[in-house]
Amino acid sequence: MTTLKKVIYVLWIAVVLAILGILLVNPSFFSVENLVAFVQKFETQLMVVYVLISFLRGLFLIPSTPFVLAGIILFPINPIFVISVSMGGILFTSILLYYFSDVLGFSKKLQKKFPKKMKVWENRLRSKHAIWIVLVWSFFPLVPTDLMCYIAGIVKMPLKYLLIGVGIGELILICCYVYLGSGLIEWIMS
Repeated sequence: MTTLKKVIYVLWIAVVLAILGILLVNPSFFSVENLVAFVQKFETQLMVVYVLISFLRGLFLIPSTPFVLAGIILFPINPIFVISVSMGGILFTSILLYYFSDVLGFSKKLQKKFPKKMKVWENRLRSKHAIWIVLVWSFFPLVPTDLMCYIAGIVKMPLKYLLIGVGIGELILICCYVYLGSGLIEWIMS
């Protein structure tokens, strides 16, 4: 591994560990309310800050759900904006993670540590059902879509199939969050 890769790897691990440490010490730090309060500090640049945060959150393996919910609260009369930004951020992150898996050498580490499991995932993600596997994985809110993007990058699943599966699965999930969440917020506020 080159020196630059090592530095990037160490910095990335440090940020992820710092975020995990913050979550362990103060689990409410990334709550919807705190995210909304943070973004509202930048009232004049609110939309720009929301877009930037939504696009960068995936690099640190932070789930998109709190940001979608914060978007519902911040932009209650603009659900299409929240859906568009959320989907843009998710697809952007998917592409980065797809390519990022090889840059830091994750593929070699996972291939060495879990050769049988990696072969199983390689077969699954190169089958004719690959889009459906990614779609269902992406739609299910309790599993990290980012992990699927790493695995897809490692096994060299065609990027277009990954993006189709993630795009459809996450779009359905995000629309449910936005429209059901907006209805819930309206009901609570009334």
